[in-house]
Amino acid sequence: MTRLIVTTDSSIAGALQQAGLADLVIAIERRLVWEPLPSNAELDAFFAPRTTQPRGLHWLDDTPPWRLEDSGAEDRGLIELFAEYDSVEFWRGPEPNAQLILLWLLDHWHRKCNANPDFVVRALFLGARDVDPPRGELYPPVVGITPRQLKSASRVWRAYCAPNPQSWRGLFKTDLHWLPQLGPHVRALLAELPRPASGLGATEARILRLISRGGAQPFDVFPGHQKSYELHVCGYWEAGALLDGLARCERPAVSGLDEGPFSLEMHNDSTRFDRYKRSRLSLTEFGKAVLGGDENFRRYNPIDRWWGGTHLTNERLWRWDPETRELIAPV
Repeated sequence: MTRLIVTTDSSIAGALQQAGLADLVIAIERRLVWEPLPSNAELDAFFAPRTTQPRGLHWLDDTPPWRLEDSGAEDRGLIELFAEYDSVEFWRGPEPNAQLILLWLLDHWHRKCNANPDFVVRALFLGARDVDPPRGELYPPVVGITPRQLKSASRVWRAYCAPNPQSWRGLFKTDLHWLPQLGPHVRALLAELPRPASGLGATEARILRLISRGGAQPFDVFPGHQKSYELHVCGYWEAGALLDGLARCERPAVSGLDEGPFSLEMHNDSTRFDRYKRSRLSLTEFGKAVLGGDENFRRYNPIDRWWGGTHLTNERLWRWDPETRELIAPV
């Protein structure tokens, strides 16, 4: 009986493959919580057989070529490859981005096959890098996908891709218990929208709180297994961009960041990267006022980034009030 596992983390994929838990383990690490989403055509091409898709825009790009070649899986489309295995499982990590990848996959299956997928989902409740894979057949827990749930997953994904977050907010009225943590992920992603008083999303506010304790260096405010983050909405590169946005702007909330921007070029320059890591961060007086809700960061600084299919700018600023659970439209 042949077994295929799809994960959302390349390190756990390697561990699973080495442990011999499947004939083939594939990782999909596409980030969906920050950059503009690809077009509908690019989204479909991601899971299609490889033809002319650019590097990074095909579902097999995060799996080592030798592993694909050994299994005869190179350049295959998702639906075609799934059909060749007796058992297919999707091992999803706990972070919202992993949930989004699963929803995207299920939406693709729903639209292309219009049939219940013959595979199951295993939800990793710990971080993928913290899991010791060979724990027996009952770990991670198995979640089956019914036709009703498949349709629901497609609806949730389309809500995320919509040009404003209203449909996503409307998911509060939907039964989301069929996938573990889907409900909390809906709230966690909404919390990344700017708040009415401070103009900060949840990760930005958390960065300022950590800096306010004193003695912080850049990587002290990044997500990681030793941080008290409830959900890691933003990953490494997103956190670096947010810190840049708080420190390298017209009216900074953070001082002491000695290098930037947070780019691959900076990482490849050891002198610049070392200077970045050794920065000593502190809040400006403006940053203290923003953290306290007495000033609004967006009143003085521009925003130009994406939340799902929503383009956030100062002129088109959707906001979220977590206390009242109210979505506030641009004025």
